Amino acid sequence: MLDPVRAKARIIGFTAIAFMGGVVLASGMEWTAGSHAAALLQSPPAAREVRPVAELSEAFVAISESVTPAVVNIQVERPPRSSAGSSDLPESFRRFFEMPEGDREPRPQQGAGSGFLISADGYILTNNHVVEDATAIKVILKDRREFLARVIGRDPNTDIAVIKLEGTGFPSVRLGDPEQTRVGEWVLAIGNPLGNLDFTVTAGIVSAKGRPLGIIGQTTQSSYTLESFIQTDAAINPGNSGGPLVNIRGEVIGVNSAIASNTGFYEGYGFAVPIDIARRVGEDLIRYGKVRRPILGVSIQDVSVEDAEYYRLPSVGGILVEDFSMENSPAQRAGLRSGDVIVAVNGNNVTQVNELQRRIASLNPGDRVTLEVIRGGDRQRLQVQLAEAPSTATQIAAESPAARAPTQNGLGIEVAPLTAETARGTRFQQLGGLLVVDVEPLSPADRKGISEGRLKVVSVDGQAVNTVAEYQRLVNAKRSGQIVSLTVQTDTGANRIVNIRMP
Repeated sequence: MLDPVRAKARIIGFTAIAFMGGVVLASGMEWTAGSHAAALLQSPPAAREVRPVAELSEAFVAISESVTPAVVNIQVERPPRSSAGSSDLPESFRRFFEMPEGDREPRPQQGAGSGFLISADGYILTNNHVVEDATAIKVILKDRREFLARVIGRDPNTDIAVIKLEGTGFPSVRLGDPEQTRVGEWVLAIGNPLGNLDFTVTAGIVSAKGRPLGIIGQTTQSSYTLESFIQTDAAINPGNSGGPLVNIRGEVIGVNSAIASNTGFYEGYGFAVPIDIARRVGEDLIRYGKVRRPILGVSIQDVSVEDAEYYRLPSVGGILVEDFSMENSPAQRAGLRSGDVIVAVNGNNVTQVNELQRRIASLNPGDRVTLEVIRGGDRQRLQVQLAEAPSTATQIAAESPAARAPTQNGLGIEVAPLTAETARGTRFQQLGGLLVVDVEPLSPADRKGISEGRLKVVSVDGQAVNTVAEYQRLVNAKRSGQIVSLTVQTDTGANRIVNIRMP
C-alpha cells in the first residue's frame, strides 16, 4: 500500500500523461487552439463585413415603409354559387384568391385580394380574378381608411383589372422596368395573405423571367391571352393576388398573380405579371374602357432543334411563322412569309413566342415595328404596321351597375318595434326600441357582428328611435361613405356602440 504522498504523486503523473495524450489526440484531429476550436469560438466579424448585410436590411426596411402605404386590401362580394363550383385552373396552379364554399342555403360569396395605387386620384391595379363578378368591392388602406371602389375595366387575357376610389391625395407606387430586371435580383412581395395577415412583406429573388404557364388561356379560351410571368421565390400565399412585386430600388416590377402549388399554399415559387404589360393594359382600360390590342396577324410557334437545322439558324431560338391568322394581315402585307423565323423586334432579340407577344403587346395599334427574320439562311428586316385585334367578350369595361358600385342603400338591417308581440320568443324584458328581425348576409351590419333576434337598436347617432320611420329617416339621411353610429342593446341588457360605414 502506497503512502499518501506517493499516491498523490502517482495521480498527478497519470493526470499529466492523460493531458498530454489528450493534446496529441486533439492535435491529430485539428482541435487545438489554432484550428477548429478557434473557429468555433471565433470573435464576431469585423464591422466592414457586417455593413453590406445591414445595408441590405435597411434597404428592405426603407422599401417597405415607402411602398406599403400604397398597397391595399381588397374585400369583395359575389353572387351566391353552388357548393359544386370549382376553379377551372390546374391543381398545380392556384390563384391567390379564396372563396369559401356555399352553405346549405346559397349566400353571397366573400373573397379577399390585394392591389396597389398607381395614382393620387385613386386608380388601383389588381388582378382580374380578384374583382371578377364582384357585386361590391371594399378597399382598406394601410392607415385603416375604408372606401367603396368601382371597376373601371378588366382584361382576362392578361389577368389585369383597374378599380377606382373616389378622392384625391392617395399614396402611389413608382413603376419600374422589368426589362432591366435580372434573374437573381432581390425582390419583395407585398400583400394580404391568408385573409388576416394584412400588409405582409416577404423577400426573395427573381428566379426566372418570361414563364408561359398556360393558366390564363384555360379560363378565357381566347387566342389573345398573354403570359410572360416573372418567377420569384418570395413567399406568397392566397390573398397576395394583385399585390406588387418590388425591386431593390422600391419600384414595382410585377403584379403577383399565381403560385405553383399542390396544396393551394406557398411551396417555393410564385408568378407575377410584368408591370409593363399591366401598365399598358391599365392605361387602355382607364382611357378607353377596353384593351386596344396590337397584332401582327400571324400563327407562330417556338423553334425546335429540327427547325433550327432545317432553316439554317445560328442557334436554337426564334419564332417560326406557320401561317397568317387573318386575310391580308399586317405581317402578310409587310412581306412576311410562312417559314420565316422571327429573331428580333425593334433590335431586341426574341427566342420564344411569349417574348415576341410581350414586345408587341407593349406597343399600340398603328405603331410601326421592325422585325428581323431569317429566310433561307439570310437575315432580313421588315417594317410592319400593327393592327388592332377585334374586340371580344373577354375585354370587359365596367358595363353593369353592379360592377360600378354596390347597389345596396342601407345597412342591411330589418327592424320592427319591440312590442309585447314581437318580444315573444326573445329574452327582452323591457319593451321599446327596434328589434333586429333580419340581417342581410355580408351586409355592413353583418360584418360588424349585428345579428337578428338578440339585439335591438335604441338610438341612431345619439337620437332615440322607437319607430321604423325614425330609424329610416336618420339612416337614409347619410351619404355613401359616412358613418352611422348605432347604439344596440343585447337581450341581457348590455349596450354596445356599433359604428358602420354606409355603402
